[in-house]
Amino acid sequence: MTIATANLKKVTKKVPVRGMMDNVMEQFNSAAGQINLHPNIRKILSITNNEIIVNFPVKMDNGDVEIFQGYRVQHNNALGPYKGGLRYHPTVDIDAARALAMWMTWKTSLAGLPYGGGKGGIKIDPSKYSLSELERITRRFTFALADNIGPEHDIPAPDVNTSSQTMAWIADTYMSTRPPAERTANQHVVTGKPDGSGGLEGRDRATGYGVYLSIKFWADKNETSLKDKTFIVQGFGNVGYWVAHFLEKDGAKLVGVQDAFGSIHNPKGITVEDLFKYIKINDGSIVDFPNSNAVDKNIFFTLDCDICIPAALGNQITKDNAAKIKATLIAEGANGPTNVEGEKILLERGITIIPDILCNSGGVVGSYFEWLQNRNGEIWQLDEVMAKLDKKMKESFNKVYDYALNEGVDLRTAAFCIAIQRIEKAYIQRGIFP
Repeated sequence: MTIATANLKKVTKKVPVRGMMDNVMEQFNSAAGQINLHPNIRKILSITNNEIIVNFPVKMDNGDVEIFQGYRVQHNNALGPYKGGLRYHPTVDIDAARALAMWMTWKTSLAGLPYGGGKGGIKIDPSKYSLSELERITRRFTFALADNIGPEHDIPAPDVNTSSQTMAWIADTYMSTRPPAERTANQHVVTGKPDGSGGLEGRDRATGYGVYLSIKFWADKNETSLKDKTFIVQGFGNVGYWVAHFLEKDGAKLVGVQDAFGSIHNPKGITVEDLFKYIKINDGSIVDFPNSNAVDKNIFFTLDCDICIPAALGNQITKDNAAKIKATLIAEGANGPTNVEGEKILLERGITIIPDILCNSGGVVGSYFEWLQNRNGEIWQLDEVMAKLDKKMKESFNKVYDYALNEGVDLRTAAFCIAIQRIEKAYIQRGIFP
């Protein structure tokens, strides 16, 4: 199996997405009330700027033609071009894309980046298609979206079930539609590309490293060590693997993992690299990993641990399991993994949540570095990238942590308040056209 196919054969289990938009709106309205957001700006930020649905035909390997539906939602671009991932998953729909696009707006604002928020994808189970079919689907989707994306307008990136290979196909297709003299100037139409095709060295680990850094910064603030801390990870794809890799290097112990195929547990510890090697020869699955016990998927979040890292899909921690979670820290590697009802229970129990728009923002920060690298015709080295990422993440974490302490609010409310205030300032200074 090639790396490309391994990356594309990730999470395919259908999970509920109903309520994602309700969650993000409740989070937004709570923060807007906290900062007394101007009612006119509240109206603007409550809706999306553009919602694009494309239906396009693709010829399959057997000669049949299938029609696919793709989405791109552009929420807000007050601070800069729309920015956000493309996911290939059966749960992709316009409502989920709206919620994810709004979260991207807050995420890029909080990180201090010159971006707005967008999100999209194709309603598809990629495991049912060959690599050549996925290439044709991706290229045809790009062609259908071509007038609605661009390096200074809307910049997609990888997300669930998409990879650097997917981004390479998108970049090549988009660049091919430009006049010859303009093609190389459009390489930054997407980020998350392979190293040899304009990608940033270290972009593959940026999101997971950012989650790890958020946990480390939290530990430092609370004068505790990560050594011998136990943690569980839901999702062992790009994000889950890298956060586990860096936590283990700091002396923490992985005791539980869940993916689309099953859940495993070993209170004595699971070696991260051994599990990574195992899934590469086991079709991406953690099932039957040696020296581990299978556990029911419904009790995974209740396993004994210090840190819980949901790094798969949204709406995983709810009122149904929040009361039984034993971790004292939730670090959100996924987008929207904790719904509003679940969060209320966790906060009442004194459990700390590092919110997604802060915790997993390493990915979009890395994307920004790649965008700059392409734009300026530069090549950045891995150590330089990691140092810049560390600095940027620490600035964001400290702002959120200090705001939460000073205002007496939880970390998510603090993160939303800071993000929204930055956008509000832009609108106040620039005014509303005309």
